[in-house]
Amino acid sequence: MTSSFKLSDLEEVTTNAEKIQNDLLKEILTLNAKTEYLRQFLHGSSDKTFFKKHVPVVSYEDMKPYIERVADGEPSEIISGGPITKFLRSSGTSGEGKQKIFPVNDDFAKKMGYILALRSLVMHSKDTSAEEGKSMEFHYIKPEYTTLSGLPISTVSTCFLVSDYFKNRPSKGKSEVTSPDQVTLCPDSNQSMYCHLLCGLCQRDQVVKVRASFAYTLVRAINFLEKYWKELCSNIRSGHVSDWITDLNCRNSVSVILGGPNPELADLIEKICSHKSWEGIITRLWPKSRSLEAIFTGQMAQYIPILEFYSNKLPQVSTVYGCSESTFGFNVDPLSKPQDVSYTFLPNISYFEFLPIDHERDIASIVDLVNVKQGCYYEPVVTNSFGLTRYLIGDILQVVGFYNSTPQFRFVRRKNIVLSVETEMTTEEDILKALARASLVLESSSDVMLMGFTCYADVSTFPGHYVFYWELKARAIKDVEPDKKVLVECCSVLEESFDALYRRLRSKGGVIGALEIRVVQKGTFDSLMEYFTSEGGSTAQYKTPICINSSEALAVLESKVLSRFYSERSPPLDS
Repeated sequence: MTSSFKLSDLEEVTTNAEKIQNDLLKEILTLNAKTEYLRQFLHGSSDKTFFKKHVPVVSYEDMKPYIERVADGEPSEIISGGPITKFLRSSGTSGEGKQKIFPVNDDFAKKMGYILALRSLVMHSKDTSAEEGKSMEFHYIKPEYTTLSGLPISTVSTCFLVSDYFKNRPSKGKSEVTSPDQVTLCPDSNQSMYCHLLCGLCQRDQVVKVRASFAYTLVRAINFLEKYWKELCSNIRSGHVSDWITDLNCRNSVSVILGGPNPELADLIEKICSHKSWEGIITRLWPKSRSLEAIFTGQMAQYIPILEFYSNKLPQVSTVYGCSESTFGFNVDPLSKPQDVSYTFLPNISYFEFLPIDHERDIASIVDLVNVKQGCYYEPVVTNSFGLTRYLIGDILQVVGFYNSTPQFRFVRRKNIVLSVETEMTTEEDILKALARASLVLESSSDVMLMGFTCYADVSTFPGHYVFYWELKARAIKDVEPDKKVLVECCSVLEESFDALYRRLRSKGGVIGALEIRVVQKGTFDSLMEYFTSEGGSTAQYKTPICINSSEALAVLESKVLSRFYSERSPPLDS
């Protein structure tokens, strides 16, 4: 991969996907076949057929002992023929809710940069006006930890942002973003957020897109702005950055952008932010903005309505699909609606295989990237040069089409995210569909919107029941008491949206109790984020868990409960 990219690169790799995948696997096996881990299966062979027949599909628990030995100081050759120079830490807010570490080296940042560069080229090809302005971006780093052997452990976003690749990227000198690197690299996320907003407000007439890794980060930025807009206006009016911004690199770089006193701009921003409603606040503050860019699929879909409210329904562009284990690809149709988004896998990133759902790790049913069938559901399996071999990711994807010879996948759900009281299995996809229906009832029948949610199955009493925590926000800047009638109806709509087994167990079996919504205080989901980030997670990488499994996280939520509402009717069996 070179540092110079062009749009034709996408056509080349997606057209020759099979050859590129086979060549990549050969390269990986040549590098890693003699490692301690693979030697027990391959006996030194780098043959694809032998690999597929003898190497098992594994989970993190299978690989954990090998990874931890390298982290503790044993040679990289245990799992990788190449050097292991750092580890990526998962967010711990999806799947089983546990943080994991994964080995990488400097090639990781190069591959990430390659995907981001191609994504930008595709975006520019679809919207040439983006070249006429700047992107206001909310990216952050998290302080790195070290293993017992001294190797750094960081989040995916931090690993990329502190890499030599990012520091020396080709676009660095082009002023494409409103914030200087010093703001992004500030280790204090609150100082970084404040300065991102200050830089964006000072350059409001140049902003054509607003971007973050995840939709939640954009919502958090607006909440932060709502809290600090008066102070930001004061900084713009005086030409001085607030004293609590103590990171000198950040402070000095922002002072240059601030320039000096600008009372006219401060008055304009103050007038906009003083409006009784913040509907359309993004387009009013940044009038040339044309899109929001983040991940809006999966559990981030819950933030689509509130961001439509804040942005006057600007296009929401889902960008890249990836995780700590591997980056997979990106959305080549960036202007598609969030519900229609698919991700085109790039065959030169990792070696990808796919198991049909309900596979029980039967390797006889595994298929290569180019052999998946349209309409079918699969779980991706990843092999990379850093030491993961036939690693089961835990996502459920559906093939929705092909870009040249490369498949395009719709993200369906995380495999392990379910609610269950008895024999029913309510998935992430079920929950999000039910939430969308209930949100329509909430917003059409009251003056409040849903800001955030999570849930869990409370089986501490009989019958057990589903509990949803909802944080609400008034459309206008005022406090609004929850309407009992509306919230009770939302409980019923949620239940009616679940599958037939849930409705039967709820209505006839008596083994599932009435669904409950617990309304929590404003800022509760910020407190939940603070809990998870205090445990080692990253602000930029944080995803509000759809289902809560941690007793400590539940305690955070329970301490913020304002009121409780229950469904007052059993769901019909034929809905």
